[in-house]
Amino acid sequence: MSQVEQIGTAVLTDVLGGDGIIARALEERREELRAIRRHLHRHPELSHEEFETTDYVVAQLESMGLAPVRMPRTGAICDIPGSDPSLGAVALRADMDALGIPELSTASYRSQVEGVSHACGHDVHMSAVLGAAMALVRVAEAGQLRRTVRLVFQPSEEKHPCGALELLGEGVLEGVESIFALHCDPGVDVGHVGLKAGPITSATDPVRVQLRGAGGHTSRPHLTQDLVYALGCVITQLPAALTRRMDPRSGVNLTWGSVHAGSAFNAIPSSGSLEGTLRCLDHDAWDLAEELLEELAADLVRPYGVEALVEHDRGVPPVENDRFSVQVLQAAASSVLGPANVDPTAQSLGGEDFAWYLEKVPGALARLGTRTPGGRTFDLHMGDLMIDERAIGIGAGVLAATCVQRDLPLL
Repeated sequence: MSQVEQIGTAVLTDVLGGDGIIARALEERREELRAIRRHLHRHPELSHEEFETTDYVVAQLESMGLAPVRMPRTGAICDIPGSDPSLGAVALRADMDALGIPELSTASYRSQVEGVSHACGHDVHMSAVLGAAMALVRVAEAGQLRRTVRLVFQPSEEKHPCGALELLGEGVLEGVESIFALHCDPGVDVGHVGLKAGPITSATDPVRVQLRGAGGHTSRPHLTQDLVYALGCVITQLPAALTRRMDPRSGVNLTWGSVHAGSAFNAIPSSGSLEGTLRCLDHDAWDLAEELLEELAADLVRPYGVEALVEHDRGVPPVENDRFSVQVLQAAASSVLGPANVDPTAQSLGGEDFAWYLEKVPGALARLGTRTPGGRTFDLHMGDLMIDERAIGIGAGVLAATCVQRDLPLL
């Protein structure tokens, strides 16, 4: 067996959960978990449209003898009861939605939905939590699951407004003391998990700037309000002005993704708009950004006599991993993979609505390696994303071990 294969099957030597219960359960269901992931991959659904996905997940949970509860629209939660009701529950979260990105791979299990794919790995996240549930049911049957585990299958991570806030409004964290999740990282080899205490992602907000003016003939810009010129100033100068008015350590970044103005080459339009994303690494900077955006945009367009209307939607704050929760995850991942395969990871400018759960209870998000060692490095939100499927069992083992490790002395 190669070193890579040894890493990929390291969950088979897991001793948490009582005499290798977790390891044996995952080995027995390895092919089933792969089939689950491939089914989910073939049938992706967009945010708030995860109806068939919810049906499938609920059916899988019911087949384990569990009693999942459907959320009002899509998504589900499900408890695996622990033996000690005096202890608060630990939650595992999986996001369910896919992206409006066509799949470019030629895999036999490629997406069957035109223009939609699991290009962010949410099919792996769901499969890993279902695998953890399979193992934890066995641990509970052996009388060795002290703390109730709540499985949270959340819709609409990719869309604003996000599904995390929707589920929080349904009380999914009632009785929960901590929450954990994994996110695929195609830049990390399979068999490795990346961890970081403190902020691990960025605040991510949609921003729209609309300019309004009188419009007019392009031959007489001095007699009208040159809105397109003003729009160009906002495009180039607003991101730059933000970096001069905010602490550079906050990692503020404003990037435009859409620009619209006019339809005739010889007419200055009366309106135009920009849409983009504001990202901040720092929570305090995120709190200050909205007022500053409005102030700077108004100052930039004032010389051109046009009006700037700024729409800044609070998207998600940074995911701030609780230090103790990271220690729990580290101990669990070390027990599954060995300490050498638990790596420090950097904070990214990506956004994750898992952050909203951590505003309520402590917890942590880990990065799950999905790259085949020596193979190509793919990227998230790309139609050609490929996942090394050994990551499914590894993720399931780490999550299951985390729920057991939660009550053991830290290694």
